[in-house]
Amino acid sequence: QVQLQESGPDLVKPSQTLSLTCTVSGGSIATYDYYWAWIRQPPGKGREWIGYITNGGNTYYSPALKSRTSISKDNAKNTVYLQMNNLKPEDTAVYYCHADSVTDSRDSWGQGTQVTVSS
Repeated sequence: QVQLQESGPDLVKPSQTLSLTCTVSGGSIATYDYYWAWIRQPPGKGREWIGYITNGGNTYYSPALKSRTSISKDNAKNTVYLQMNNLKPEDTAVYYCHADSVTDSRDSWGQGTQVTVSS
């Protein structure tokens, strides 16, 4: 079972760019057949899927966030990244890294990182 650890800033100003890191251990993001995803949960709301990247580097995004979101990975560092531009107060949420096996029911969650967008 892979382990995931998110890291990044906890406070970002509106219009700035958010950059989060998901460090993966217990498995290779280059070879494990997983969807390496980012999901967020705003306060008082349900979880919202942001997008994912495959081990082959293909990316898929929520249509609502696609225009200002980018997910990438560094196989050598076994790390997945989230970049979100032009942040708004409604982007305030707990952001989670999630690994979802393509071939079976295995999945793993990071503990989440709180991001607040405020001036």
